[in-house]
Amino acid sequence: MSEDLDKDIPENTLLRAQASGSSGLARELRPALVFLRGELLAVPIPLERDEVILGRALEADVRVNDARASRLHARINTERDPATGETRYRITDLGSTNGTIVNGQLITEYFLQDGDKLFIGEHLLRFDLLDEIDREFQRQIHRLLVHDELTGLLTSKSFFSELRRESARAEFEARPFCVLMMDIDHFKMVNDTYGHLTGSQTLEEVGARITHALRAGDVAARFGGEEFAAFLLDADLAQGLVAAERVRTAVEQHAFTVTRQQSAGGLQTHRITISIGVASFPDDARDPIELIELADTALYRAKRSGRNRVCAYRPAPATVTDGTEPLPPRRE
Repeated sequence: MSEDLDKDIPENTLLRAQASGSSGLARELRPALVFLRGELLAVPIPLERDEVILGRALEADVRVNDARASRLHARINTERDPATGETRYRITDLGSTNGTIVNGQLITEYFLQDGDKLFIGEHLLRFDLLDEIDREFQRQIHRLLVHDELTGLLTSKSFFSELRRESARAEFEARPFCVLMMDIDHFKMVNDTYGHLTGSQTLEEVGARITHALRAGDVAARFGGEEFAAFLLDADLAQGLVAAERVRTAVEQHAFTVTRQQSAGGLQTHRITISIGVASFPDDARDPIELIELADTALYRAKRSGRNRVCAYRPAPATVTDGTEPLPPRRE
């Protein structure tokens, strides 16, 4: 590559030649941090800015949700080596409580190399120079790890991670949100009547109905079996009840597919219903795990009172959806 072409290479981008037969193909390698342990397992975080802050604080560029990580834990700077002109990546510890560890060594300042491993609190990250194929591979791995294979929704573990992250943000910004716990009514009858293939198809279609009924920014998950969950950002209890009713109606009105055909021919369908419990932040609780438990309590109240209905843990005044009395106040 000529000197003139070298001058056109962006400072934050490294180009390498990769042989392909008789021709050389340029690969654009960009720096990224890949989580090897913790909530964001396999996620590649691109380092697209000249300065990136890692830490527990909401304002950190790469947020590490870890009690052992400091609010502003470490900084990575992208800079040009004055001697060689090469791009280099310097990590600096920002006086963190538990220190920044690179390749097993406690560091104050260090120039990162491709493949270096960092400990930030309990989280393990790897510094990588990735091309587009590498980045897409890491994204696919992450999707496989955090999403339920059948429905495409988040797994319960991933849902809890997202919920903890968003509840911290809601607390910081004084914003409400709601948690929904959902369970298909009499799902065993679907498997017993139509078989497990239809049961799996039904779960997949329920996931699609839930996704379609919620807003783009809301997060839904399959908890396992026939149980689902969601949290709705910037939604108070009244808005959460409206969204839950939208999900309930969408499931009730949908004709679900039966995978085998009737003997007379033609495609057979079946109907199901779903029960939903709702809890709200901060009125019912501030702890995300407790919100899940309260929404689950409301869900089983919906089951006990007849199924195919929405119940709030603590119904809003004049907004009781099932005509029953409110739950007694929870014990502190």
